[in-house]
Amino acid sequence: MSFRKPGGSAPERDRHRHNTIAVSGWILHPLSAPPHQPPNQNYIDLLAPLRRKLDNLKITNPKFAHFVAEHIPAQCPFERTVTLFGKTIFRIPPLCKLNPLYEEVVGLRFRALCYLADECGEDISQYC
Repeated sequence: MSFRKPGGSAPERDRHRHNTIAVSGWILHPLSAPPHQPPNQNYIDLLAPLRRKLDNLKITNPKFAHFVAEHIPAQCPFERTVTLFGKTIFRIPPLCKLNPLYEEVVGLRFRALCYLADECGEDISQYC
């Protein structure tokens, strides 16, 4: 089996046709769909308008960009490890991924930080 692109003359390409695997840039699988796009076609996404609104929200005001960067954390604040006398009792996993708008909110924070750095020329290291 060969993973290289067959080249050369037509007989050489025909000889490699049956034992060559072509891999595209993106491979889609029903289980690899993003969390906001379930594979079931009968599903009604009630949060789609809010997702679109958050994705299309433009950051054009430095005051608003600072507000967004300050109030949306860089890391999930809910992840905790509970220890007692130096022994781990239990661990609370990061719950941010359970938020159905997590990707859109993180994208909004990223756009706000990019606006502050690129357009306003501010140092954003305080938000990282």
